Amino acid sequence: MKDSGNTPGNGNFDLIVLGAGSAGFSASITAADAGKRVALVGHGTIGGTCVNVGCVPSKAMIRAAEAVHGGTAAGRFPGVDPCTPTVNWTDLVNGTADLVTEMRQKKYADLLPQYEGVDYIEEGPAQLTDAGVEVGGRTLTANRIIIATGSRPHMPDIPGIKTVEVLDSTGLLTLAERPDSVIVLGGGYIGAELAQMASRLGVKVTLVTRSRLLPGAEPEVAEALTDAMRAEGIRVETGLSYREVAAQGDSVALTIERDGKPVTLTATRLVATTGRVANTDALGLEALGIETDCRGAITVGADMATTRPGVYAAGDVTDRDQFVYMAAYGAKIAVNNALGLKSMLYDNAAMPWVVFTDPQVAGVGLSEAQAVKAGLEPKTSVIGLDNVPRALAARDTRGLIKLVADAKTDRLLGGQIVAPEGADTIQTLAMALKMGMTAQALGETIFPYLTTVEGLKLAAQTFDKDVAKLSCCAG
Repeated sequence: MKDSGNTPGNGNFDLIVLGAGSAGFSASITAADAGKRVALVGHGTIGGTCVNVGCVPSKAMIRAAEAVHGGTAAGRFPGVDPCTPTVNWTDLVNGTADLVTEMRQKKYADLLPQYEGVDYIEEGPAQLTDAGVEVGGRTLTANRIIIATGSRPHMPDIPGIKTVEVLDSTGLLTLAERPDSVIVLGGGYIGAELAQMASRLGVKVTLVTRSRLLPGAEPEVAEALTDAMRAEGIRVETGLSYREVAAQGDSVALTIERDGKPVTLTATRLVATTGRVANTDALGLEALGIETDCRGAITVGADMATTRPGVYAAGDVTDRDQFVYMAAYGAKIAVNNALGLKSMLYDNAAMPWVVFTDPQVAGVGLSEAQAVKAGLEPKTSVIGLDNVPRALAARDTRGLIKLVADAKTDRLLGGQIVAPEGADTIQTLAMALKMGMTAQALGETIFPYLTTVEGLKLAAQTFDKDVAKLSCCAG
């Protein structure tokens, strides 16, 4: 056990935080800044999912793959000869691991000594009891507890899958040697990101999904991304069911079924990206009356309180949004409510989300289907990037922008974008939603010319006019 030296002799704290990832650190720092004594109990590697096996390593590898693709795609410009950069997969993986180690140390481990009110307790596992939290042979006590133990990859239940070695997202990002080919199970954001990353780094990729890519996104958005990935040579198989997995020599065979007909796909490795389950198995929640959902996620209210008084939860371990920034946000809400610092409620109405494919996919607010489900009467605007001057100048018109507004009030309800700079563009729409802007107001806002974000203005104008008939900068 590693303690910072200020632990009360009887083990009493103002707050116990289980899990030393983004949510756990956010909760601990917020409480320490308020002058509270905190026991931060580790659950797995310090830093949690994001820095160790999620955001940092995946985005580092994705960026490297983008650099490779930039060379091969350069021929879209007249007078520019494309090139194919050499990729050393092993060196790239090792370099990414070094980055992870550096960021884990700098952004997590090195921060702890700066907060005297936080005692970091490494050893585990921890378990909740009526008396408090049992860890390392002793019982820690506090009036308030926050659970932030995160989640882990889910393994799909397909006949035969336990007879072969299956990689999860972590396994692919740390694979010592580049595989010749992979089958990626799952068309969510993790599957889409990793499939394209691997393909651009020289792996033959087949992505299979029961429904379609990004099932939570607008249909037009999913179709645009599917077209872009197929254009790069990725085999995307949708609208199917999984029948069986089996070893086939040195390869893995996946039999799928579509329209009643079986099809067998083979690859060197099988990668499962079929969602995540919460790390709640050994915490003793059921005995304390703490409710969880079908994936083990803790059910919390808008104040991040669980069904047991005095116990709160935040991050991927809950039934809330599974994004690192929302984990930190939820943790601050939990701390403020748990310790009576300030009354706060979880609000994701203007929460932006991003899928780091290329083109990037990003969204905020309600989709058209969600607006209908909410009892609203939505109107929509869809504009292809071939109407956005920035995309034309870049000779890359893959993608589109879709806006959703209230037909009665013209108030913007949400929007999604597929574009190379979609991740940075979406925050402007998030601010527009937060301020309650109308589509007309967005269409009348001044935007800089030859930027992707200008597409939001054009999409807003498309509610009422054909922007293809406008000259550059008109309106």
